[in-house]
Formats: sequence, C-alpha cells, structure tokens
Amino acid sequence: MSTDGQNTGPHRPEHADEGPRRTGPRRGRRAVLGLSAAAAGAAAVFGATTVPAYLAATPTNPPPPAPPEGRFAGKVVLITGGTSGIGAAAAHAFAAEGARVSFCGRRAHLGEQVRRQIDEAGGTARYVPADVRNPEQLQRFVDGTVEAYGRLDVAVNNAGITRTAAVHELALQDWTDVLDTNARGVFLAIKYEVPHMLRAGHGIIVCTTSESRRPGGAAYTASKQALKGIVEAAAMDYGHRGIRVNAIAPGTTDTPFVRPDGLPDVVWEAFKRAWGPLNVSALQRMATPQEIARAVVALSTDDFSYLAGSTVLVGGSPYGGGPMRMPPGFPERQ
Repeated sequence: MSTDGQNTGPHRPEHADEGPRRTGPRRGRRAVLGLSAAAAGAAAVFGATTVPAYLAATPTNPPPPAPPEGRFAGKVVLITGGTSGIGAAAAHAFAAEGARVSFCGRRAHLGEQVRRQIDEAGGTARYVPADVRNPEQLQRFVDGTVEAYGRLDVAVNNAGITRTAAVHELALQDWTDVLDTNARGVFLAIKYEVPHMLRAGHGIIVCTTSESRRPGGAAYTASKQALKGIVEAAAMDYGHRGIRVNAIAPGTTDTPFVRPDGLPDVVWEAFKRAWGPLNVSALQRMATPQEIARAVVALSTDDFSYLAGSTVLVGGSPYGGGPMRMPPGFPERQ
C-alpha cells in the first residue's frame, strides 16, 4: 500500500494508482496473500474454526462522509494517478466540493469510468491519458488543464507504482520504472505546474509519499524518501511566492494497489479484519480511499495556510513502517 503506517499493508505500499503491471515476482505488492494459496488458507481459518471476537467485527469504522461544503467552487484541481484508488477518490471528493477536476492516468477504461461517475454526480471532470514518466505527455496534460479550465489552483501529484524484490534480484528496469514514476514523475509535474501558479500568484501542491519500509521494497522506499526531499526543497523555492507544497503519507489503504488480483471478497474481508489489529496500533484497520482523499482535500484548503514543506502521516497509528505481521492461516509474502 502506501505509507503503511501507513505502511503496514498487505505487501505493497498502498498509494499508487498508475503502474504498469509488475514483472519479477508476480506483483510483490499484491503477492502478499499468495493469491490462491491465501484463499485456501483463509477458508480454513475463517470458515472451519471459531473466529475470535476481536476478528469478527471491525475494531473501528470510518465516519460517514460529510456533506460537500463547496470549498472549491470555481477552482481547478489537477490530479495525476487519478484512475483508481486514492487518486480516483480525490477526484470525486474535489468535484463534490465544486472543483473542476482534470486527472490523468494510463488506464483509459478506468479513467473514462471515473469521469463518467463524476459527471453523473453533477460534477465537472476531464480525463487525459498520460504517463508521468513521459515529459511530453505530462506537460501536455498540465498545460491542457489550464487551457481547458483557465487556471490551476491545486495539484495533487499522486501517481505511483512499486516493484518488489530483494536488491540483488531487482531488475534494473524495475528500479528505473519506480524511480521515474514516483520521484522523477513528481519532479516533472511540479516543474510544469509551478509556472501556471506563479503567474496566478498562488497555488497548492500536495504529493502522495509513503513511510513504507519493507523487505524487497528498496526501489519504492528510495523513491518515496526522494519525494519527501523534493517536497521540502520545493516548499522553500515557492512558499514566499504564494505556493504551498506539502506531502501526505497515507496509511495502508483498501485499494487495488494492495489487494491481490482475483481474491474473493469474503477472503479479503477476513484478511483485513485479522490484519488491522496486528499492524495498525491505534485504529486497527486499513484506511478507506475516501478517508485519505478527505485528508488531501483538507490539506488543500486555507485551514492549513501555514503548513509548508511537511509530510503529514495519515496512518491510523502514531508511527509508520516496521515489519508487517501476517494473520494466522495466511502465508507470508513471497
């Protein structure tokens, strides 16, 4: 998932939305349950035995969404990695508060689906297929947003991927893809977003980083730590010119980024119930994408007008990282 501490998620750091499908050990990020092996193990543990009371019900629950407040009426919000997970939830959340939303991602069928959902809910959104690793595509997306909507008020740089393997087994191309997406992609996004904000004399940039530190996660962790440095430096470059730059480090979040492909709903729900108390010391559950999206929205308001160059951990626990503990009956990650 993403920042596990966010960072204690079933295997891959959560937050990422836009990555090419993994090569190498079949999606280490999602291999946490061992796919079919996990389904069999879960069936045995949660179907044939008595489930302890603390696993039978979620220890805490997310609050219902607050009514939209219209805080972004007339404003334009740009989101990278907006076709699923936290990025898609953020697109919905900003649109519900009146923003005109422009988002990109590589998976066109998902992008069009998110755009339609926002339109049907009465919001305004545009989707542009773009890969943040490609400077030309990314600049066209950013400049096209301003051309379409006339301004740029908030940029959420969320696109991210992971590749999981021990350092000596990690393919160079996988390392390059992760760093180019998660760190270089944010550098490029800020590079193209800032000129529009400087002309306007104001702007807010929120980047999705992570506190994840996991075996096999050298590329992901390196990219996210680099991203925090970019945020800190950019905040000093542009804060005095009206642009606030911050990062959010989400806790492990229930998104496709962390859920193994093809895992039955009943098994996934059982896993989450068991996993939360073992890995999230305070709230004892995974975050929902909507909870993280609301945090991004909040950081983008004037309520945080004095926050700059910070990484805000929204992780359900007072700390992030650390070894992940797997529930009994589920195989350790590969």
